[in-house]
Amino acid sequence: MKEFTDFLGSQPPFDALDAEDLAALCRTIEVEFFPEGTCIIEADGPRLDHMWVVRAGRVAVSDRGVTVDELDPGDAFGHRSVFTGWPPTFSCTATEDTLCYRIPDPRTVVRHPERLHFRSYGNVRGRSRMLQGSGMTERSHHPVSRYMRPIIWVEPSMPAREVAQRIFAERMSCALIDAPGGLGIVTDGDFSAKVATGRVPLDAPVAEIMSQPCRMVSHATTVGSAIVDMVQSGCRHLAVHDDGGRPIGVIRVVDLASAEVRDPLIVRRAIEDAEDDEQLIEAGRMIRPTAVELFDNGVAPMQIGLLLSTITDVLLRRIVERTPVPEGLPEVSWLVLGSTARQEALPFSDVDTAIVHADGDDDAGRAVRAYAADVLARMEGCGLPRCPDNANATSPLFCRSQGTWIADTAAWLSDPSLPNALLFSSFIADSRPITSLPLGRSVLDSMFRSARTLPYLGLLLSNALAPKPPTGFVRGIVVQSSGEHRGQIDLKSGGLQPITALARWLGVVAGDVRGSTVARLQRARERDLITQDECDSMVSAFEGIYALILERQIAALKAGTAASNYVNPDELDTLTRRHLRESFRLVRALQERIEDDWKSRAL
Repeated sequence: MKEFTDFLGSQPPFDALDAEDLAALCRTIEVEFFPEGTCIIEADGPRLDHMWVVRAGRVAVSDRGVTVDELDPGDAFGHRSVFTGWPPTFSCTATEDTLCYRIPDPRTVVRHPERLHFRSYGNVRGRSRMLQGSGMTERSHHPVSRYMRPIIWVEPSMPAREVAQRIFAERMSCALIDAPGGLGIVTDGDFSAKVATGRVPLDAPVAEIMSQPCRMVSHATTVGSAIVDMVQSGCRHLAVHDDGGRPIGVIRVVDLASAEVRDPLIVRRAIEDAEDDEQLIEAGRMIRPTAVELFDNGVAPMQIGLLLSTITDVLLRRIVERTPVPEGLPEVSWLVLGSTARQEALPFSDVDTAIVHADGDDDAGRAVRAYAADVLARMEGCGLPRCPDNANATSPLFCRSQGTWIADTAAWLSDPSLPNALLFSSFIADSRPITSLPLGRSVLDSMFRSARTLPYLGLLLSNALAPKPPTGFVRGIVVQSSGEHRGQIDLKSGGLQPITALARWLGVVAGDVRGSTVARLQRARERDLITQDECDSMVSAFEGIYALILERQIAALKAGTAASNYVNPDELDTLTRRHLRESFRLVRALQERIEDDWKSRAL
């Protein structure tokens, strides 16, 4: 059950369900296996009363023989027929051995079916390799021979121990074997999976742990094509052959992904496939270069933020998986907070974390915090900085038992004058669990089961309106809301924070804080908490300021310098300066209007 909830709850649209609905849906899951080539859904066949979610493998969606979409783990299919009552429009076929979760009509299971918004087929054809037209895998035409490494040849009878020693001594991660039946390969992953687990003794012939046949590509194969081959086959190493078919080198996914093509899917695969700390650190180092590559290829700024947040989730989850759990430790749910939770991370964002653990005594809490310290140390080793202001899972303030979190949340809502009540209820609103999802979601769910009184909403609004944008700037002089005159604008505290804080408050009023700042503003418009013009103005302001910060952080990465959120208006071109000034004016105007009439909006 936990495997179902952790996987399904991390995939849209199921990530919008509360813990109770998610658990109810997962109790209905049946696991089905489809061998490669199996037609799972036949177009124009009988209407469906169930749908599927891909757990492992890949499914092609075709319209009259033409593939219109490719579904990866986490993607749902069959729901169109379930929801409309019509026969299936498209055929769905397993293009490799595929494991699926079979689910009945979720509307008959969950209490809040309105939270489920499934995407349509065909609108993101091959999106796993075509990120909004960025062409990440197609744009590099360099041959793989540019990045290949020399081959370590070993005999099939050589003891695995000696092969491992040789691979380590030559700082490689694989060796090739010219064995009966064809070319074989042994990788560091084979040693971890077969030797380190005791399945095969160290002195056994390496032929017992090698993979055969070894996948090969021509020396003229492009980097993009090789990456696609690796993603499709699930392998991390390829042998390179010359025009005569003779092996002349090997390439690794890390070599290609850290060269000219930095596709976030490759980073994700490298993270998920990492079998030791060194590989995990190598994969973590690819995140910031990936942001540069995405930016240079014209991917939209907010999409970059979503991708960076997703990769951060995957890396932190993998670190948690690889960190030894002390015996007797209660169940733990890791939460990300702030911009990462809202999926608005930037290349230099630190990672705010919290923990909800199963109820226990004080000793259990101390043990969980000690365990959290190990995880965060590994996280920083992989290039993800922790929060410098101590919004970290190692702090007792951010590491509490489920019962304590729920009781404290109820107290904060009933008496918002309590110390840190507004601060911590804001942290909860900007939280998202990435492990043990039902446990982690129980805290946010409890917040919205409690009454949000007008006194609480009023004080929370005062807190949300505290960050103010500048009133303006003239000839390089920035006039702050306090009346001070300074020479620089803080794009984060004076630009993004006033909008994110107001959107968070609107989400709390609406009883739904899921998703990004933009999603919160759009839901507020749908529920008539703000007008369409107000929504459009805030979205435009937020996206413009975010894009400006991203551009400056990318420039800092390229220059190898520290990033700064401060900018002198004179450094900006006329159009950007005008947009920024207008954005500040619109944000201040909305802050003032909501401050005046918030009760009529909230009631």
